[in-house]
Amino acid sequence: MSPEKDSRVVMTLDAGGTNFKFSAVRGNQPATEPFSVPSNAHDLDLCLTTLVDGFKKVRDSLSDSPVAISFAFPGPCNYAEGIIGDLHNLPCFRGGIALGPMLEEIFGIPAYINNDGDLFVYGEAIAGLLPHVNGLLEKAGSPKRYKNLFGVTLGTGFGGGITRDGQLFGGDNICAAEVWILRNKLDPGMPAEEGACIRAVQKAYAKEAGMAFEDAPEPKDIFEIGNGTLDGNQQAAIASFERLGEVVGDAMAQALTLVDGLAVIGGGVSGAWPLFLPSILKELNSDFHKPSGEAVRRLSQEAFNLEDSEQLDVFLRGDTRTITVPGTDRTLQYDPMPRIGVGMSRLGTSEAVAIGAYAFALNQLDSQ
Repeated sequence: MSPEKDSRVVMTLDAGGTNFKFSAVRGNQPATEPFSVPSNAHDLDLCLTTLVDGFKKVRDSLSDSPVAISFAFPGPCNYAEGIIGDLHNLPCFRGGIALGPMLEEIFGIPAYINNDGDLFVYGEAIAGLLPHVNGLLEKAGSPKRYKNLFGVTLGTGFGGGITRDGQLFGGDNICAAEVWILRNKLDPGMPAEEGACIRAVQKAYAKEAGMAFEDAPEPKDIFEIGNGTLDGNQQAAIASFERLGEVVGDAMAQALTLVDGLAVIGGGVSGAWPLFLPSILKELNSDFHKPSGEAVRRLSQEAFNLEDSEQLDVFLRGDTRTITVPGTDRTLQYDPMPRIGVGMSRLGTSEAVAIGAYAFALNQLDSQ
């Protein structure tokens, strides 16, 4: 049974270093009103109590008993065993905490934990950008369809995920799509995350505006400054997001070279996409150069901005043509134009994570 038609209820959580967002999902739809509480990441006992109380509040709000708990936690983790490792943003878990088994003991149902970036992309593959784009291609009469989705989240950190033909791809150590540790194009001695997150935008703005990092506005305000709707250094604001786009675009190019699928972007910084998405596409469509000076495309495919109506139209139209099978009257539709599209989350990051967590739990339950 597909997740959108399933009547079972799964309790979910999107865990961040600052807040825990609790919810429950039935049939890919919210089964209760989501709510957020401080994570209390500085104190293990208080943090664990917060988790248990949050899930109890969700359970008590449901008309039917949940069949599982399934939620997102940043790595490093032993996700299969439900053990949380040494997290930078949740320091109280250092040393390894068996969170999944603890919740199973308390609630008497299976508890599944996954990487937040993975679940975000899984949700978008099930009910977000991937089916949205394939639906647009069908309406446009194109024979092209996409099965693979790569995605990134831009927030406190820089996360990623991959789905292949409808299945979450975690790798042998559940370390696939660890994009945060790709090389930073603009500062090769640092990981990409240092150029692709909240603090990266603030750091770049502070440098361009000639102020201390501690005095830099929040990214939302920097975006409004860049748009001209808030007073500030507009040139510095625009440059800070263009810089982020260049770093993110470089990291995405490395991943898309291997994945060859659509790409989706979410996370707390994603609302500023009008200022950074063009830079990402510029990087994806840039060239390398051989020693002879000959230009070589960065990607084998042409990348399109799916949020731009003109680019979307070209992407959907492609280069579809009708060809004849030699020696017969049989004809086929053929589109020889290799292309990928980059778009923003169609579900919202937290909702995508919840739907991904829901689908993963149902798959696990049905396979046992």
